[in-house]
Amino acid sequence: MKALLTAEISESHIEGLEKILDIEYAGWVKEKKILSEDEMAELVKGKEVLITSYDPVTKKVMDASPGLKLIVCTRANPVNIDTKYARQKGIKISYAPGRNSDCAAEFTVALMLSIMRKIPIAYADLHNGKHVVDKKHENVTKEGLRSDVTWALDDNSPYVLYKGFQMKGRTLGIIGYGSIGQRVGRICRGFGMNILIYDPFVDKNKLGENTQSVSFDELLENADIVTVHCKDTPETYKLINEEVFKKMKKTAYFINTSRGALVDEQALINALLNHEIAGAGVDVFESEPLAKDHPFLTKCDNIVVTPHLAGATYDAIINHTKMLVSEVKHFANNEPLEYEYKG
Repeated sequence: MKALLTAEISESHIEGLEKILDIEYAGWVKEKKILSEDEMAELVKGKEVLITSYDPVTKKVMDASPGLKLIVCTRANPVNIDTKYARQKGIKISYAPGRNSDCAAEFTVALMLSIMRKIPIAYADLHNGKHVVDKKHENVTKEGLRSDVTWALDDNSPYVLYKGFQMKGRTLGIIGYGSIGQRVGRICRGFGMNILIYDPFVDKNKLGENTQSVSFDELLENADIVTVHCKDTPETYKLINEEVFKKMKKTAYFINTSRGALVDEQALINALLNHEIAGAGVDVFESEPLAKDHPFLTKCDNIVVTPHLAGATYDAIINHTKMLVSEVKHFANNEPLEYEYKG
């Protein structure tokens, strides 16, 4: 079968694919770039299989190759594919659910630790010349005492400025208890946290230790950290809004590694500036990349922001490469797809 492969892949885990497919490589795999609709329409001509990560797979692209039978998207949500039109044409779609769930969950917890312990703020200050001296300082231990490196405890000392909170004993509220939300819960139980979840579709018999399913309002009112892990749908658009932040504890933190569309960004800015919540850790935004004058960067001193990289690990690429190879083999052998997208 002739195939076009434009996906980000792990070359060391692609063994055997070229025995099944006659592959043309283009786009990200060759040049680290996302192809345009016109480029995709030209390249896909005569192909039966398309393997992609980010490129637009529109009606025009699919119509350019009448023999197209399978589209493999190496993402956990094939948002770059017109899935409805593919179904109309009888084209099967495979995707990669869970490929980056572990790394996204780990990154979520990293943001919690970063903002609660003010780690990036302390690093930035140190890097910019605060809390340092011109030459090495020798600590002198007075006679009769043991060595002690505490060198300042006034209001401007690091020990006071960056004092934060531990995770153990605190309550985590998880909105959306799917693949990533469940993993976040497992990690945080290891810290000794209590877990509250809000998910109308959750199986309450599979919650795990120290975990309760509660109402949306009950979660907001009791959680010390609120983290959101929902799909971007019309129902979840700006689910996290002004009313939500007002219901949260003033000492609570908000985390979003899911989708920017879930949050009313201006409401979050206001909540941070007015200290309605203690702080936030955010990896995704309404518009990406962030503008250099965005209030998160220029006005808010109680937020840690990162440029949408929760899922960015080499492990995720290895995972989806293994999945796509397996799926192509299933397809070639006329077997059911393990990861067929039916959404």
